[in-house]
Amino acid sequence: MTKLHLDGQVCMEWFEAKRYRTWSRSGLTINAFSQLFSYYAVPVAIGILSLLVSLYPAAAPEPESGTPLWMHVLSDPDGHLGVDGAAAALPSQPLQTRYDTHLSETPIWFDIHTSRSERANATTTLFPSRHIQQIACFDARTRVPIGSVSRNQASSGEMTLSGSGIALISERPGGVICRAIFSGPAVLSASQQSTDELKRRNDTFYRRSGLLEGGLVTLAAFVLITAVVNRDWVYVLFAAWLFGNLRLGAISMGWDDRWLGYPIPFGWISLIRKITVPVYYILTCTLFQNLFRNDLSRVGYRRLFQTVLALGPVLLLASILLPVPLYLPVMWGIASCAIAVLIFMLARLLVLAPSRTALWYSAALGVALLASLSEVASAAFKTHFFFPALNSVTAALVSSLMAALAIAEQIRAERAERLRVQAELRHAYEATPVGLFTLASDGSFVRWNTALETMLDMKGGTTGRHWDDYFAADSWQLIYSHALNSDSAEVELSRERSDCVADTAATPGIGLPTYEGVIAAPRSGGDKRRHYLVRAAYAGSQLEGSIQDVTERQQAIRTLSFLADHDPLTGALNRRGIDKQIGHTENSSAYPAASLIIAYLDLDRFKLINDLFGHHIGDEVLKQVCLRIESQLRPSDRVCRIGGDEFVILFRKSSIEQAASISQSIIDAIDREPYQIGRRAFHVRASLGLIESPPGLSAEDAISTADAACREAKLNGSGRVVVYTRDAAMFVERARDLNLIERFNGELPLAGLFLEMQPIMSLKTPYDALDFEVLLRMRAPDGTIIPPSKAIAAAEANGTISALDKWVMETTLEWIDQHRTMLSHTRFISINVSGASLNDEHFVAEIGELFHRYRAAVPLLCIEITEGVALHDLDNTRRLVDNLQRLGAKVALDDFGAGYTSFPYLRDLPADALKIDGGFVRNMQELSANAAIVEAIIGLARNLGMQSIAEWVEDAQTLEILQAMRVDYVQGFAIARPQSPDVILGATSAADFITDPEVLALIGPRIISPSCDGTSPQALH
Repeated sequence: MTKLHLDGQVCMEWFEAKRYRTWSRSGLTINAFSQLFSYYAVPVAIGILSLLVSLYPAAAPEPESGTPLWMHVLSDPDGHLGVDGAAAALPSQPLQTRYDTHLSETPIWFDIHTSRSERANATTTLFPSRHIQQIACFDARTRVPIGSVSRNQASSGEMTLSGSGIALISERPGGVICRAIFSGPAVLSASQQSTDELKRRNDTFYRRSGLLEGGLVTLAAFVLITAVVNRDWVYVLFAAWLFGNLRLGAISMGWDDRWLGYPIPFGWISLIRKITVPVYYILTCTLFQNLFRNDLSRVGYRRLFQTVLALGPVLLLASILLPVPLYLPVMWGIASCAIAVLIFMLARLLVLAPSRTALWYSAALGVALLASLSEVASAAFKTHFFFPALNSVTAALVSSLMAALAIAEQIRAERAERLRVQAELRHAYEATPVGLFTLASDGSFVRWNTALETMLDMKGGTTGRHWDDYFAADSWQLIYSHALNSDSAEVELSRERSDCVADTAATPGIGLPTYEGVIAAPRSGGDKRRHYLVRAAYAGSQLEGSIQDVTERQQAIRTLSFLADHDPLTGALNRRGIDKQIGHTENSSAYPAASLIIAYLDLDRFKLINDLFGHHIGDEVLKQVCLRIESQLRPSDRVCRIGGDEFVILFRKSSIEQAASISQSIIDAIDREPYQIGRRAFHVRASLGLIESPPGLSAEDAISTADAACREAKLNGSGRVVVYTRDAAMFVERARDLNLIERFNGELPLAGLFLEMQPIMSLKTPYDALDFEVLLRMRAPDGTIIPPSKAIAAAEANGTISALDKWVMETTLEWIDQHRTMLSHTRFISINVSGASLNDEHFVAEIGELFHRYRAAVPLLCIEITEGVALHDLDNTRRLVDNLQRLGAKVALDDFGAGYTSFPYLRDLPADALKIDGGFVRNMQELSANAAIVEAIIGLARNLGMQSIAEWVEDAQTLEILQAMRVDYVQGFAIARPQSPDVILGATSAADFITDPEVLALIGPRIISPSCDGTSPQALH
């Protein structure tokens, strides 16, 4: 039983499934039939039936009804004829059935004669011309008015408007005489019509007008509604063009005196009729340009089309200003040219850029032209050509429909392009490596792309995903509100990859990492923490945004931030980093300004390691040195590497005593053990200068002061520490030096500058010559004399040393020029010029100009050049010496022996004198080596033909030694101290200033000799 039951159940289920599949197939078949029948069969059948009916011969209009009437026609250009005069003159005119007015708008008289057979069946005379403006008819026998019609007045008598023409509803046995006025290209004709024929003719006229007006107005209204819905101005342009078609058809049919069935005031008809063509012209060209704006560049002839487009306003202006007889030829000419150009452009479009839009638009233009040619041919040859069913009404409708199809095709092409672009965007949306999303107002994901799904590991379906599942709870609300207020938002988020919501931060804008104190090196904590840049824009009630993984960028930013403030070799701070730390210390309430203590450390003779063993060895030593320095520092202290082997240490929260103790431990740690690099071991020692910076001292000045203290420590021997507290005299002295440098910021001469002169005495003829050296002096604002070395150093530091040397030179030359007569015993005047000035081409050029200006004073000058400057550029020095000597000046090498003395250069340098460095002269009594050096230099100068000058002669004992060595000239306090220029002018020789009896005894008494006349042989040559 159980088995039978199961078998029956299975059979029932199989039967139900089969019946369901049968019904499903039947339903699909019915739906397919319904779709095919509704979408394809019925529209095609309607189209075929309409085409057959319109082209079937029975549907063609009947030939023109009525019997043509013969007429005598007489033109009255002056308008003077009356009905009697016209009746008398008309019989002499030839009989005709058609009369062309040739655009004349003057009165025309004509009479109508009918035969008896014609009168039998006709009761109405029809004048079909739509160009009749006024007409009045009279009985031919009695001259009694029958009736009249005027386009701007109501009809009267037996005459009335009939369709586009005028009808006379009566029969006069003797005929009628009529007077008519025409406007435009009118043709006068008349025919006899029966009542039925006239009714059929009127019905056809109104049916056509209703068809044209109703069809085009409905189509234009639909297009205009489409324009409003789609907000596309092309539709508005097309709707206006359809109304232009309507007005052209109305003109062709003769009911252009009405607008949508309502009569137009008579005074407006002529103007509206004239401006219809130019308006339609402009609309057609503009529509053409908009439809094919993307293809015209390929077609070419842009200037030709622009010319046709420009003729539209010209034609419009002509329609307003010109009368009809003059306007019509202009209109025909311009319109013909425009039609020809449009046909040419369409033909090129069909060849170069074929499209359905161009095809439909070409067909629309072709139908319109074909209808126009058909009407012209029909009127000219009194028969229908081409297609009988193609008249002005059907042509307007068909061309409008074809143009509508062209626009529809254009819309279809644009829609297809949009769909293609949308597909590309959809593909790009899915393929882009940046995560894209749409977020609803409740924080749930509406859609997202594959990149975001991979980035956030979004598993488990395509719906039900919320922002809080991946980022901090409610962080999306911050993004949403920010985007709502400013249309867009940019937020940076971070999350742990193993814990999606832990430690997440959200900050508007790109949040770069900030560091308190020293920026630590980037931590290598793996890739668990990820950083994301979220950009979102408000779109309706949703957010459209992107999420980009910027973890690598954040790591790069941390690395760059670290390298910006740290030395890449040692990891210590660099100059920028220590400046920031000093600024942070000075601006922090935790570190008062008085506690700023800075040390400057320099490794002694470290350059030898780099030179002998290579920089890679030196770098390894520097790393170990930095580690030893850091091992002695406290957590609050900072170390900076500012040079190859120079370090700056910033002590914070420390007293000067604590800092001095730490500094000594650093020096000891550096020197305690050798540095093992491979198989080599190196011993390194260091010197350190420590200062307690007083308030107000800038960071740059503090480091510079510590550097000066370090140099002082080096002078005392390696491994030393020099400490300066805030009240040390060197800070006061340095402040004075800085003030002095600031003084040289202004223009020279500065207040306080003056010159002194120190005599130089010849040991052979001490009483015969008054030679001296010009010395620069400077007086401080408090009246004290600033040491010359500091003034010169300040000028060199400020970059104004060349200007200062020029001032000394110019002042001296001017003084010599003014007192030339009082310097008859002077053989030479020495002036020391700095090396920086001599290497300045601009200074050398200015000195050359001064020498030419004071040419007479130049032979007294003796320019002192430091030995180091002379050796710096020997070729340049030789040219300079030659130029000076050519101008008459003399040249002496100053401080000879103190620099890098090189004897070969003396052979090539034609100097006039050697000035022995005072460091050798001053200690000759105590140091026999100095005496030997001085004696050697004197002998060298004598053998080279140069004069020798010994400076710093302080006492009679030194003078006596120099006499024995036969030096030529001496200078020093033993002879005279520097004197003012006025005192110099009061003396006759350098010996006049000697006051020491021992010195006087050595040089002997004054002897009157012939050499006093100014021809001393001992003068510098």
